Amino acid sequence: MSEEILFVGTAEAEHVEMYLKAIWHIKEKNESVKISTIAKMLNVRQPSVVQMLKKLNEKNLVNYSKAGVKLTEEGEKIGASMMRNSRLLEVLMESALKVEIDEEMVCGIEHHMNKQFTDALCTMLKHPRKCPHENKIPRGECCKNNS
Repeated sequence: MSEEILFVGTAEAEHVEMYLKAIWHIKEKNESVKISTIAKMLNVRQPSVVQMLKKLNEKNLVNYSKAGVKLTEEGEKIGASMMRNSRLLEVLMESALKVEIDEEMVCGIEHHMNKQFTDALCTMLKHPRKCPHENKIPRGECCKNNS
């Protein structure tokens, strides 16, 4: 009999992903990425945002300076991937499962989705272009054949 394996997710990695997703989302709305905007979106204090931006800068995920915050290519990829995961989960909940969208649950699941799972979910949902909130869903490789 095989044993069930339990995983303890790393809070640090999820934290990083949430910041990158927030920055990506602010940028998507064509707003300038300000510390105050990130703090408000993530419901954290501004000094915490500054601390995390310094870490993300060291990890080469953002370019953070007095001029502002910009995602690096890698940061952009992670931010878009997180947004894609959450928006596909919203489509799954509303359209396929016919349940109310639970943002807390979406946020809990999105960090644990790998590319194979996300592409399979996207394919199952027939490559939706928008989430229930009418926001664009970033395309994946699986969407290229289904323009």
